[in-house]
Amino acid sequence: MTDSATPGSPSRTDEWSELRRRHLQDAADRPKSSARGLHHMALLCTDVERTIEFYQGLLEFPLTDLFENRDYQGSTHFFFDIGNGNGLAFFDFPGLDLGPYAEVLGGLHHVAISVSPDRWQYLKDKLQSSGIDIVFQDRSSIYFMGPDGERLELIADSLGEMYGQQVL
Repeated sequence: MTDSATPGSPSRTDEWSELRRRHLQDAADRPKSSARGLHHMALLCTDVERTIEFYQGLLEFPLTDLFENRDYQGSTHFFFDIGNGNGLAFFDFPGLDLGPYAEVLGGLHHVAISVSPDRWQYLKDKLQSSGIDIVFQDRSSIYFMGPDGERLELIADSLGEMYGQQVL
């Protein structure tokens, strides 16, 4: 791992080395996770139809269910299949002025979804031909914004791998 600090910011290489030394266990010694996987990640949206058109129509993540949110009358709770038994869910909250998407501490930075390399190129081309700006790209990742400003990443690396290195 390299320390790619922003110019003028302090190097954190020593801090990261110490954190790895204190907390990171070798794969052979690491206990099995108590979790079974990501059931779903829930995001907020302002327009159910537009969200379905983007995620199902453009990104080709099938809509799997849609019903009233049990916690807020009149709110829609709906799900998309993002593969391997994982879901991406959305809520709309009509009548609540939640304001625009904001990246805040403890909040969402981005959602990274693994796709096969051939689907990655296909979806990248589809996004661009639909007028969606690619905010950042490297050899296996593209970043772009969803319909409510949520930052999304399509990554061509396999699940559990990042830039050729096993992370899980």
